[in-house]
Amino acid sequence: MGISTWQLIILLVVIVLIFGTKKLRNLGSDLGSAINGFKKNLNADQEAPTAQNTQAPQAEKISEEKVATQQTTTQQEQTKQ
Repeated sequence: MGISTWQLIILLVVIVLIFGTKKLRNLGSDLGSAINGFKKNLNADQEAPTAQNTQAPQAEKISEEKVATQQTTTQQEQTKQ
């Protein structure tokens, strides 16, 4: 009931005759490049949230240091007056 091996071979021969081996090779190459690009972007998207989570504490630390520096500067100015 399904497709037999001989039918697949005949179908493959007809496709090669219609499109030619060069176009089929280019099509396969383009399809492979598209799949690799998709996988790279998918992995980059999965890694991006972890990178953002590690940067957030650093930003908080820097802002805390700025506040501490500003407080120290303000205290020094008050003692001078």
